[in-house]
Amino acid sequence: MNRLSLPLIVAAGLAMSACASLAPYGAQMSPGGQGYAEQRIESNRFRVTYSGVGAPGPVADMALLRAAELTTSQGYDWFEVTQRWIDGRSDSAGGLQPSLGLGYGSGRSSGRYGSYSTSGVGVGVGLNFSGPSPTATTLEVVMGNGTKPDRPDAYDARGVQDALRR
Repeated sequence: MNRLSLPLIVAAGLAMSACASLAPYGAQMSPGGQGYAEQRIESNRFRVTYSGVGAPGPVADMALLRAAELTTSQGYDWFEVTQRWIDGRSDSAGGLQPSLGLGYGSGRSSGRYGSYSTSGVGVGVGLNFSGPSPTATTLEVVMGNGTKPDRPDAYDARGVQDALRR
């Protein structure tokens, strides 16, 4: 491998990982695509899913934002997350991920001129150029009017919109 090979490999890996990123906030346009989708369960209960790629945190924020928008569009003031599902890995952001391997080996051989023992230590460095992987957050929410309940999974819909709109 010549001196230019490693920088070219690194540049190619970074370019490939940059191709897959979280799309701008919006509705899901096709099955398996990025964006939000919702399903009415009861008059004041919905299941909201946001599908994207990359770290789970920003995708979860987009699901909360959609739940808040849906809450106000339905004429409610607050919503409470009653169930939450996160589909994706904690390292979904991808990118350049170095790894180091260390090994030791020894052996005994005998041959025509006698026996001898050997041992050795090896070190290997690997680079993983994986791009961001798919992740999704699904929230089941119940909506209400008036004073928001004092529970950790209850949110003021307008407050969430103000905090998360980009």
